[in-house]
Amino acid sequence: MIAELLPAVARGVGLTLYVTGASLLIGGIIGLVLVGAARSPFGIVRAVATFYINVVRVIPPITWLFLIYFGLPQFALRLTTIQAAIIGFSIIASAFMAEIYRSGLLSIPEGQREAAHALGLSPITTVGHIITPQAFRVALPAIATYAIGLLKDSALASTIGVREITYYAQQAARQTHEGLLSFIVAGALYIVISLVVAVVARQVDLGLRKKIGVA
Repeated sequence: MIAELLPAVARGVGLTLYVTGASLLIGGIIGLVLVGAARSPFGIVRAVATFYINVVRVIPPITWLFLIYFGLPQFALRLTTIQAAIIGFSIIASAFMAEIYRSGLLSIPEGQREAAHALGLSPITTVGHIITPQAFRVALPAIATYAIGLLKDSALASTIGVREITYYAQQAARQTHEGLLSFIVAGALYIVISLVVAVVARQVDLGLRKKIGVA
């Protein structure tokens, strides 16, 4: 039975990875803007960025999905299920990624910036070649952990009709009446993908350690 359920449920792997990857990428880019705003010398900019980050993080993911997919059509903005899922998860990811970036930046001693300034390095060079590589290495485990969490949260997209792993597991459970096995297969797929993400993150971390000479 598992041999029959696996290909049926695995049909959702591609869309699960697409929604997760797109949301993490878009959220990661927006998160860079947010962390820059949160460290802005202008109080109003910091306040707005901090408010956004705090509010987004406390609202449940499924609430965001419903607000976007069911709420926006009332304003004549109708989205596909995939678009709504990516927008919703990107909003959530942006807030969490901003906090991860902030933690990475705070881990870099101020002496690093002072030493770069003393050597006559420009702010752009300092950030691009000294601060960012170290901050990214520090933040990488947290980014990988969040990516795995986002992968699991993507199962919520099935509630608005996105045909990802959980969606097909539900379909298989209805058709075969093997609900337990269907969701065991779905869980196994999530575990395999999560392990792959963890291994890739570990390899990237090792590469960065060698590049910047950290043991």
